[in-house]
Amino acid sequence: MSVRVVVADDQEIVRTGLTMILDAQPGIEVVGAAADGRRAVELARRLRPDVCLFDIRMPGVDGIEATRLLAGPDVADPLAVVVITTFDLDEYVYAALRAGAVGFLLKDAGPALLTQAVHAAAEGDALIAPSITARLLKTFATAEPAASPAQPLEPLTDREEQVLATVARGRTNREIADELHITLSTVKTHVASLMTKLGARNRVEIALWAYETGRKY
Repeated sequence: MSVRVVVADDQEIVRTGLTMILDAQPGIEVVGAAADGRRAVELARRLRPDVCLFDIRMPGVDGIEATRLLAGPDVADPLAVVVITTFDLDEYVYAALRAGAVGFLLKDAGPALLTQAVHAAAEGDALIAPSITARLLKTFATAEPAASPAQPLEPLTDREEQVLATVARGRTNREIADELHITLSTVKTHVASLMTKLGARNRVEIALWAYETGRKY
């Protein structure tokens, strides 16, 4: 079954290019395209795609606000949103991840990484452009922990702490399974448990929690 994608970018040539690249990949189908965030949100709510691929800078409702409307903390049934942009700026990265995005790519990422990000988002993983990931994790690693770190609803087990560390380093489920020598289903169970205990809605929020509470990986 194909991964269904909605694409939003205000530049027609970029929107068309992204659509052509994704439609050419086996197992991916672009089911809708929009030139602005408001239309993107309408399409996504109606079509319920597996993944939304949004540019940040769009007229009216921008990509970050569109992400918040579809995947933010107040959304009961969030969609998977990957943000793609020309601008490699930390404030955009943080804002997008805070808004609920599960992926962040630059437009020069290339078809292979774009495809990987879409599949990762559809499978519940998170993929952030490697250049951004390195800087993001370095920033969190050197930052002061939150003044009043949120505590888990229940204590984490030793194995959950191990999985937490790998998620915080940006590993996918498959990579975690290989690294910890456990099955893929076991990884998914631990990730689900972490989300429940930490009150996190996705893997990105698990990673943010890890760094905001002072864990260094």
